[in-house]
Amino acid sequence: MRLRADFWVSAYIRRCAVENAEALLRRRGAAEAGAIFVKVDRLDGRAALFGPAPQSETAERGVERLFARLHRDDWITPLEAEERLGKELAFDPDLWIVEVEDRAGRHFLDVTD
Repeated sequence: MRLRADFWVSAYIRRCAVENAEALLRRRGAAEAGAIFVKVDRLDGRAALFGPAPQSETAERGVERLFARLHRDDWITPLEAEERLGKELAFDPDLWIVEVEDRAGRHFLDVTD
């Protein structure tokens, strides 16, 4: 049984706080099963965007939620991340958006290669 999205997001924001990274909920999605997107802003003109990894990879790794970087380069501009989020919102209005501000670029997510 998968943890509800609202519980996962709440725990994730607390985890970021414990690590001294600022995290805030920008958009609340469907409580039970909304897709979760995490934007990491390094506050220096670089950002990264993570979204749900394919379910097949999640099952193989045995983790609750697995994320994938949604761009080829390690870092993109915050504007590019926002443009991608806009596309995702047009496709799925029930998604969650969490933004993390961390100068080191830490995300605290299980990420696929």
